[in-house]
Amino acid sequence: MDDRKTAILAEIPRLRRYARSLLRDRDSADDLVQDCLERALTRLDNWQRDESPRRWLFTVMHHLFVDRMRRQARRNETAVLSLDNDEALSVPATQAENVASREIIDALQSISPERRAALVTVAIEGFSYAEAASILGIPAGTLMSRIARGREELRALLDDTARRRVIRIVEK
Repeated sequence: MDDRKTAILAEIPRLRRYARSLLRDRDSADDLVQDCLERALTRLDNWQRDESPRRWLFTVMHHLFVDRMRRQARRNETAVLSLDNDEALSVPATQAENVASREIIDALQSISPERRAALVTVAIEGFSYAEAASILGIPAGTLMSRIARGREELRALLDDTARRRVIRIVEK
């Protein structure tokens, strides 16, 4: 197998994580990863050997995601999120960390896709600001603005969630 294809295959877990953070729906995320891999393999000549395959693949995936969101907006489609088997079960959390993690994930899903993509690319995937700006196709200043506003939005959402949880406990 070609070294480039091996390098691309090694990035699949990170691509899946990024796609899930963008779409939340496992099936849609897998479709996005598949579309990304198909496009990458058919356009392998666009990848410079000295460039990181990870950065190139994330750029391809982000463009596909933006195209998909634009298509949905044009059609006025609504995204239906299906629950995974483990999400469909109503089981109380046994650890505070599980509750906090779920609240963070839910809050992250509540912010705009542009801010979420900026935050996930830098904070979770570990790209530098310059790399993330290149991947998302925006100026570095815009990226930093989206990250700052996304963090503010997350803080507000998480503070509100914590207040509601305290109120529920007091009411019982």
